[in-house]
Amino acid sequence: MVELYYVEDDAAIAGVVQKYLEQKGLRVTICATLLQAREALETQVPALVLLDWNMPDGQGDSLCRWIRRNWKELPVIFLTVRGDSPDIVCGFENGADDYVVKPFSLEVLYSRIMALLRRSGGAAGKYLSCDGIRMDTDRRSVFSHGEEILLSTSEYELLLCLMQNKGRTVTREKILERVWDVNGNYVNDNTLTVTMKRLRDRLGAPGCLKTVRSVGYRMEDTI
Repeated sequence: MVELYYVEDDAAIAGVVQKYLEQKGLRVTICATLLQAREALETQVPALVLLDWNMPDGQGDSLCRWIRRNWKELPVIFLTVRGDSPDIVCGFENGADDYVVKPFSLEVLYSRIMALLRRSGGAAGKYLSCDGIRMDTDRRSVFSHGEEILLSTSEYELLLCLMQNKGRTVTREKILERVWDVNGNYVNDNTLTVTMKRLRDRLGAPGCLKTVRSVGYRMEDTI
């Protein structure tokens, strides 16, 4: 299911939009402040962000710039009141992909969301996250609670395998095949155990990285 974050402090408006979009098959998480939105993004990256321009703890452009620094291609739609300049709202400085003026039609908002998701080509899928761990698969970069973590090739591929299967247990056999045997390099079972220990140490022993005894491993959100 496609997940959106809706950054909006007006509970009435947020509730109406959330109900409509969820009837259309989208999952909508509401963030009532910019801080809540940042914390949510640090935990899980959605497919798209709906961002109100005026928030109680600042203007939406500050969050949009922060998003662009961390997830360059994550689609963002600004929701603005009449009188806000489109040049300011969607300028390159702020980095929004589109904007919708309040009051807006729910049908129009939905069509703009779907159009942007099609144009982005599923770009958000390159951003994987679990609790405070984030991966950018294009840059092959890994962050833990905002700090970049340098991993070896095997450590990175192991984490990638688990992130791409988040919520599912991946057997040791499947991991060995995916991370090592794909290159025709036979390794014994102990190689995975050692690599997993190094990965856990580098990430600070995260609670979201779980061992399923005698089977394999699983990544799952705990927050």
